[in-house]
Amino acid sequence: MTDEHVVSGDGGPGGADPEAVGRALAVLEPLAGRAVAGGALGSMTTYRVGGAAAIVVTAASYDDLSVVSDAVVSSALPVLVVGRGSNLLVADAGFGGVAVLLDPAAFGTISVEGTEVRAGAAVPLPALARQTVDAGLTGLEWAVGVPGSVGGGVRMNAGGHGSDVAHSLKTCRLVDLSLPGGPVRSLQTSELAYGYRRSAVAAGQIVTEAVFDLAPGGVVAGRESIREIVRWRREHQPGGQNAGSVFTNPPGDSAGRLIDATGLKGRRWRTAMVSTKHANFIQADAGGSSDDVEALIELVRAEVARVHGVALQPEVRMIGFSRNPQRQVENMGEPK
Repeated sequence: MTDEHVVSGDGGPGGADPEAVGRALAVLEPLAGRAVAGGALGSMTTYRVGGAAAIVVTAASYDDLSVVSDAVVSSALPVLVVGRGSNLLVADAGFGGVAVLLDPAAFGTISVEGTEVRAGAAVPLPALARQTVDAGLTGLEWAVGVPGSVGGGVRMNAGGHGSDVAHSLKTCRLVDLSLPGGPVRSLQTSELAYGYRRSAVAAGQIVTEAVFDLAPGGVVAGRESIREIVRWRREHQPGGQNAGSVFTNPPGDSAGRLIDATGLKGRRWRTAMVSTKHANFIQADAGGSSDDVEALIELVRAEVARVHGVALQPEVRMIGFSRNPQRQVENMGEPK
């Protein structure tokens, strides 16, 4: 599902090697107070379930990111860019690597010059939508319905309501945390190989800034569009503990329709349930288990493949899981 699969063991979260964690923490010493061993991770996601990370670090500058990259390279620990955690599911066992967040004070500003908008990667997409409309610009109204950050949106080509990041992104800046010193690169949209919910931004790269090229628009009309999108979202999508759409839509069809047609709306596995409001959402109970959510995701995939012959692809990034999904489904039996 993703490349951040870490086997649990007797070490730290996610089975992290204590010696590797120690090496990383030694390099991160200049960021004391912002680099925490065994820091909460699952609770930082919109699912609000799951375990800790071996290290959680908050970067407040490009110099900080350079230190983080040196820690990652010297320790050989995996790295995870967290953003707002709106498309992550962290295993109960945790993540055996370095989870990186951007300080909103340093990477959370928006500036407007004509029709060009420069936004830090920590800016929430709904805030970007509202501020650009208030500035008399159009092109990002759709983003009010996406709970992620600008950085996450750039990486996954977030979108909705007939548009996406690729439609208006001009350039982005990113830091490669997998290389010593964390080299900074500026990329044009044409270099990002955009597709449906995907880009060329690698797991070890962190987007720090994006520049959008918008068009002049009426403030009144823009605010009305935002109100309509918010109204539609409240009417058609559930609240609570979830990460939005679990699966990408297969070509020419809807993942939600396929799941609903399989009779899985409302299906529960322990502390996880397929939403009765939108079948492509899986809800986690308060105090529930991320492993239950993963198990239900695999059950849904298996059932849709059996009934419709369609292999659904997860949009949610699965972090730290190591079990055999097929074996897991075979052993689940009837959900309780």
